[in-house]
Amino acid sequence: MLERIYTSERLSVRLWRRDDAPAVARHADNRKIWLNLRDAFPFPYALADAQRFIEQALAMKPQSYFCIASPQDEAIGSIGFIRHQDVERFSAEIGYWLSEEYWGRGLTSEALSAVTRYAMETYRLIRIYATPFAHNAASCRVLEKCGYLLEGRLRRAAVKDGKVVDMMMYAFTKED
Repeated sequence: MLERIYTSERLSVRLWRRDDAPAVARHADNRKIWLNLRDAFPFPYALADAQRFIEQALAMKPQSYFCIASPQDEAIGSIGFIRHQDVERFSAEIGYWLSEEYWGRGLTSEALSAVTRYAMETYRLIRIYATPFAHNAASCRVLEKCGYLLEGRLRRAAVKDGKVVDMMMYAFTKED
């Protein structure tokens, strides 16, 4: 596998490195980010959490969790997909987060487009999906901008921050 799966003037998507942990801890320790992610993403987010996450990402074979890095190669976010098994073996779920400092610049869309292409081509996937919380309008816009289609609303599908919330189902398929 390549060290970097995507590079532009604005960002790169690359493999994780152990020395990314301090930057990850600094950028990820943000309640606004935590509110839009699964509870496996801790808050507060400490250096030990970043180190544990990076070790898990590096141990995955094949690797499917990547660092979103600034032009200066600082870790500013994460994007990854989990491939399914059995009859869903050509499908994967994708997720991502980006440092609040970089919101609103189209960087998440750029990274998502690159990783979607990479995953579809490298693993011959026919479907990649995401289930953002319904209140996360920015993530829904990112998915739509990248060609993911809204398939439906999963009513009362999750509990986040003590509240029952809806989730949206977006998917990108080989035909899209």
